[in-house]
Amino acid sequence: MQKRACAFAILAAGFTASPASAYTAYVSNEKDNTMTVVDTATMQVVKTVEVGQRPRGITISHDGKFVYLCASDDDTIQIIDTATLEIVGTLPSGPDPELFVLSPDGKTLYVANEDDNLVTAIDVESKQVLAEIPVGVEPEGMGVSPDGKTMVNTSETTSMAHFIDTGTHEVTDNVLVDTRPRFAEFKPDGSQVWVSAEVGGTVSVIDNAKREVVKKIQFAIQGLRAETIQPVGIAISADGKKAYVALGPANHVAVINTDTYEVEKYILVGQRVWHLAFTPDQKTLITTNGNSNDITFIDTATDEPVQSLTVGQQPWGVVISPK
Repeated sequence: MQKRACAFAILAAGFTASPASAYTAYVSNEKDNTMTVVDTATMQVVKTVEVGQRPRGITISHDGKFVYLCASDDDTIQIIDTATLEIVGTLPSGPDPELFVLSPDGKTLYVANEDDNLVTAIDVESKQVLAEIPVGVEPEGMGVSPDGKTMVNTSETTSMAHFIDTGTHEVTDNVLVDTRPRFAEFKPDGSQVWVSAEVGGTVSVIDNAKREVVKKIQFAIQGLRAETIQPVGIAISADGKKAYVALGPANHVAVINTDTYEVEKYILVGQRVWHLAFTPDQKTLITTNGNSNDITFIDTATDEPVQSLTVGQQPWGVVISPK
């Protein structure tokens, strides 16, 4: 651990020597009911904000004015003003909101309600529920296509990816994946959706037009047992060329070539890496590491970790300001 910290420090010195764009990252900390606010240029904590109980899913309005946060044990979504860092309202999430996705036009929030096997669609402006969509058992992963026409939810116990027409709020297709799917991420061109399976240990690549699995990606890290490699969060670069997959208790992020589906590298980060997010300039990827209570900054030019930063207890999700 000490060697890794020294390596991060050396890399960070080189990383911060060049000009960096200043963005703000917001991290949900599941165990201490806080949100950590981080300056991505200095890689330092700006503020810690008290929020609702068991904060998990987190996203931000497209104009960067509001953070939306799942307060899972409060059965609500909190709205946080990014200028004041005050909670200014709530959205009717349904029971136990865990993860959500905002539509490309910023008008609709789609929420996974794990306890009720539903996806709730919420009109952000009116704060009204538009639809409650029945899905499989224990829904979690949420992804929306770039054109906003299709939303994908993954159900952990049913082991399926459910394709939902956002115009009709109807499930149109169900695709079987491996055990305990946790996340869904569309490629920027909308051609594929990538679904991680935590217990299955794979990522299923699904053709969005055919609605069928075209590739299953597996992982192997020297010195680690297969059962410790548990894919969760996925982030695909804006040019669609690389996918980054958080591997949970394996404490690594896999870097995948999206053309060949080959794992090109494994990046060592903190303990139990869960979710990840790019800065808007795509130069930095930030991971949340739940068991080490920190986040890791990765330089995407080299795919090397440059610094880890302590945040709250059991960081879960991360979102970064759009500008």
